[in-house]
Amino acid sequence: MKKILFVASEAVPFIKTGGLADVVGSLPKYLDKRYFDARVILPKYMCMKEEIRNSLEYIGDFYIDYAGTSKYVGVLKKELDGVTFYFIDNEEYFSGPTPYGDWLYDIEKFIFFSQAALCALPFVDFRPDLIHCHDWQTGLVPVYLKDRFAGGEFFRGIKSVFTIHNLKFQGTWDVKTIKYFSGLSDYYFTPDKLEAFKDGNLLKGGLVYADAITTVSKTYAKEIQNPFYGEGMDGLLRARDNDLRGIVNGIDYNEFDPETDKLIYNNYNSKNFRKEKIKNKRALQKDLGLPVDDRKFMLAMVSRLTDQKGFDLVEYMMDQICDENTQLVVLGTGDPKYENMFRHYAWKYPDRVSANIYYSEDMSHKIYAAADAFLMPSLFEPCGLSQLMSLRYGTLPIVRETGGLCDTVESYNEFESKGTGFSFANYNAHEMMDRINFARHIYYDKKREWNKMIDRAMAVDFSWKQSALEYQALYDWLIG
Repeated sequence: MKKILFVASEAVPFIKTGGLADVVGSLPKYLDKRYFDARVILPKYMCMKEEIRNSLEYIGDFYIDYAGTSKYVGVLKKELDGVTFYFIDNEEYFSGPTPYGDWLYDIEKFIFFSQAALCALPFVDFRPDLIHCHDWQTGLVPVYLKDRFAGGEFFRGIKSVFTIHNLKFQGTWDVKTIKYFSGLSDYYFTPDKLEAFKDGNLLKGGLVYADAITTVSKTYAKEIQNPFYGEGMDGLLRARDNDLRGIVNGIDYNEFDPETDKLIYNNYNSKNFRKEKIKNKRALQKDLGLPVDDRKFMLAMVSRLTDQKGFDLVEYMMDQICDENTQLVVLGTGDPKYENMFRHYAWKYPDRVSANIYYSEDMSHKIYAAADAFLMPSLFEPCGLSQLMSLRYGTLPIVRETGGLCDTVESYNEFESKGTGFSFANYNAHEMMDRINFARHIYYDKKREWNKMIDRAMAVDFSWKQSALEYQALYDWLIG
C-alpha cells in the first residue's frame, strides 16, 4: 500500500474558491484504494460552513516554534468517501471571513501552515511515501523536506509532487520577510533557488525542490515554458521539462450527469436528448423572461467576468453576437466594467440578452443543460472545467485553442464529420465571431450534423477516473 498525502489550501466540499478545490476534493477518492492510501491536510478555516466545522473530530494539539514564538497547532479530522481529511487549527491565522485576503498576512499564514502540516504527520502517525502539494500556498513543503525535516528518520526519503493550478499567483514578498517567517538560511535565497527578480517566491520553492511538477493540461505544460504564459518562470520550467507533465483535470460524473441531475428542469441522456434537452431551454427562457422559442440559438457563458476569460473580445463583438436569432445567457461576477456591459445589453436587447450578475451553482447546472452552445474564448486557460461540464450536458463549446481548452475540445471538421465543438486559434475578436457564426450555421442548416456532434460530446470521458490513472502512474514512477 502506497501512502499519499495531499497538502493544499482548499478542497471541496469544505472550502472552495476555484478549480484547485475540485482537484484536491475529488482526486484522492478516485485513486485505487487497493494500492493507495490517500489522505488530505487542509487549514481549518472559521469561514467553513458551521455544520462542517462542527462535524470535525478533535485529535489533539501541540506547539511549534514559528518566527521566534510558540504557536498552537490543533489537529482535527473527518472521514469522507473513504478518504481521511486532517485539519490544522490556529485561530490567529485561519479565523478570517475568507481563505485568502491580505497578501502579507497570507504569506505568513501559509508558511505557518506548511510547517504545521509536516509537524502534524508524526503526531497523527501517518508517514506518506509521497506528498502532493498544490500552488504557492504549499510551495515550501518540498523545500522543507530537503532542509529542516531531511535529518529525521520519519521524513527521510519522502518524495514530493508540486502541481501548478495557476502560475499567475506565486506568493512573492521581499526576501527579508520570507526568510524571517520561513526560517530558511541565506543559502536558499539565490536566483537558482527561492529568489526571483530580487523577491522571495514561494511557488518557485515548489518548482525548484519538488521531485516532479504537474500542471492541469498537456498544452498548458508546454505553454508555460514560453515567456507569454510563463509569468517569469518559463526558463526554470524549460530546465525542468523532463520532470514536468500535464494531466487534465476531471469532473465528478456523478455530480454532473444530465440523466440524474436534480438541479436541472428536465433529465435526459445521450439517447433521448433530441426530444428531452429542449425542455430545459424552454423552462430557462421562461424563468429568465426571454421569448420561449425553440428556434432561438441559445449561447451561454458561465464564468468570472475578467480579461483572462476573453471578455474583451466579447465586448468588441456584442452587437454581432446578439443578432435577432440568438439569445445570450450570462452568469457570473467579476470586473465591474463587464458586469455593467452585460447589464447595458440586457437593457438594450431585453429579448436577446439575460445578464445574471451573481453566481449560483443551481443556475449554472440549469444553463449547462438548457443552452445550445457554450462560449469560452480565454486568453489563457490552465485547464478549464466549464467546457467539460458543457460537453457532459451536450452543450457544444466554442473555445480558443489554449491550455486545457485545446486538449479537451476537438474542433468540428465538416468534411470528416468529426469533433465535439468549435475552436479558433488567435486571440482575435473577428476570429471568435467567425466561429460563432459557423456554429449558428451548423445549428440552423445542418441539424443532423449538430446532433451527431452532441452524440460525440456526450460520449467523451473527462471523469476523474481517467485523470486518476495518470496520477497513479506518476506516483508509481516516483515511489518505485
